[in-house]
Amino acid sequence: MLLAILPAQAAPTIDKVLVHKAERRLEVISAGQVIKQYRISLGRQPLGHKQQQGDQRTPEGIYSIDWRHESPQFNLSLHLDYPNLKDRTAAYKQGVDPGGMIMIHGTPIDEEYPEWFFKGLDWTNGCIALNNADMRALWELVPDGTLVEIVP
Repeated sequence: MLLAILPAQAAPTIDKVLVHKAERRLEVISAGQVIKQYRISLGRQPLGHKQQQGDQRTPEGIYSIDWRHESPQFNLSLHLDYPNLKDRTAAYKQGVDPGGMIMIHGTPIDEEYPEWFFKGLDWTNGCIALNNADMRALWELVPDGTLVEIVP
């Protein structure tokens, strides 16, 4: 009965998600402090900013989580609002399609390739991937609309 009287611990307000591509690290930041860190995998071509569809690079810049999806292929997914205006302008000037469907997602659920197979590999088509347990934790912690900064 005493537990009913105690106030529920409020979930922290998340300021942003910061992705350090070179370190393969995703940080969840609240009140300017890192409250969680996760190991990540990137696109097969991890160096440099995404230029166009199919280049298998992970974008760099400021984005936000605009929707989420439970996927049979990649478990849980948080969609980023890539391409932003800067990305679309650069692609237009180059005469290319900037691509899209950049997600933060889990690893595939596949009997041929168990989750451990992906550890330490850059294997996505430009997305940011976490193991499924970490993805579940991130999914529950980070609301839609959260700012995502991706730095080299």
